[in-house]
Amino acid sequence: MNVDFKERDFTALKADALVLVLTKEDVAAGSKVKKPGRLVAAFRGDESQLLAALSGSNFSGDKGEQVAVYGLGKYKVVFLVGAGDESELTGERLRRAASAGVRAAQSGRFESVVMATLDSLLEKMSHYEVVHSLLEGGILGAYKFDKYFTLNGKNHKLRSITIAFSRVDASIGRKAARDAQLVCEAVYLTRDLCNAPANEVYPEVLAEVATKMARKYHVRARILDERQIRKLRMGGLLAVNSGSARPPRFITLEYKGNPRSRDWYVIVGKGITFDSGGISLKPAAGMGEMKMDMSGAAAVIGTIQALASLKIPVNVAGLAPSTENLPGGKAYKPGDVVKTMSGITIEVDNTDAEGRIILSDALHYAKRYNPKAIIDMATLTGACVVALGHHATGMLGTGDEVMSLLKEAGEKTFERVWQLPVYEEYEKQIKSDIADVKNVGGRWAGTITAALFLKKFVGDYPWVHLDIAGTAMLEEQGEYSARGGSGVGVRLLTQFFKQIASQR
Repeated sequence: MNVDFKERDFTALKADALVLVLTKEDVAAGSKVKKPGRLVAAFRGDESQLLAALSGSNFSGDKGEQVAVYGLGKYKVVFLVGAGDESELTGERLRRAASAGVRAAQSGRFESVVMATLDSLLEKMSHYEVVHSLLEGGILGAYKFDKYFTLNGKNHKLRSITIAFSRVDASIGRKAARDAQLVCEAVYLTRDLCNAPANEVYPEVLAEVATKMARKYHVRARILDERQIRKLRMGGLLAVNSGSARPPRFITLEYKGNPRSRDWYVIVGKGITFDSGGISLKPAAGMGEMKMDMSGAAAVIGTIQALASLKIPVNVAGLAPSTENLPGGKAYKPGDVVKTMSGITIEVDNTDAEGRIILSDALHYAKRYNPKAIIDMATLTGACVVALGHHATGMLGTGDEVMSLLKEAGEKTFERVWQLPVYEEYEKQIKSDIADVKNVGGRWAGTITAALFLKKFVGDYPWVHLDIAGTAMLEEQGEYSARGGSGVGVRLLTQFFKQIASQR
């Protein structure tokens, strides 16, 4: 998709469709000829046509409202989209409104779209944020995963989105547009990886995608194969992999955005490319969604791409242990004891709690960077979905400052996080009679006991665990996410590292 910024008034441009995001104040008095509102004033010469459309609808500019006006100005159709009261405007309001308008244009099979607001909105928010938020919402809302449609052709996709503001300096507008496009490209990559079937994306392919991305964006990539994994004695990753015919991979990516600094941050992502549950087999219903159990690893790859393409001045290492979890003659079993890379032993009580087992090796490996902080992302527990649904990511850990910055980043991007406790009283649930720790803690507080399991492998480093089970895999379409893989984590962590960089 071509994305562009024009330092021109939207009435001077020509395209198939115009998406015009409006506040309630923009529309106020717009139906009164003697006292035209801002909206009507913007379309001088077409007042009668616009007034007729407004009088025939209940459009007031409130959030969630939308009306289409045909043949207005140089456009085939103008989609008026409400963003609500001026006093309540946020970047999220703009993202949602832009997404709704772009989706309407895409449904109408239009190929080129101009997006804009009235100039009054530019007085309420920074020009950079207005442009960035509108484009981010529009691009993400336009996402479709249609690779496998063959009988009736692919779903229609937009060819171009242009954002137009005569009062926004071209340098600011172009930077905001470029930044939004780069972040969205990283989210698209993450979504594509999550939505692809497990017969197409398996550990070797995930590693190839990471390597290709690294080559393009000048990131250092190192892929550990099964022999190297065995040499490092990553017993957790090897145990989970034992039932699969496909070999495991351990992906390492190093983005050195600040060569003058020795400080490193490490992000870790769970990379189970298909999770059957292993010997502790999952029910058949919904098992197909387990192709997305590598959402954490995909988000690590996408985040590194975003940071590298935006040239954020921080040093970040991305780690992604990857395998399938399948039942087989050699598969690990309930009752087995696994020795991890750290030397800590795990009693396997349930082979469907495999994500934490492969993460145990990755979190120990992360210590090699002597990191300022470790952040892991994993579709780890169904308990988190029960607790928080699909609207917030569970956050647990020991790095209070990091968690505070992640919460701030979550509010900014609307990839919101919610902190849960890691009280030591919960640890007795994962106490084993025959090993150092047990991989499940029973029915209660499953998200917390899973985090306390991970905590045993990070040492004294500040650490945050993000349980994205509910936010990475969507059962229905979101405001600017399609059903399926959401790409959650990329925008959150990109904003987090922007904040880290701004503190220096």
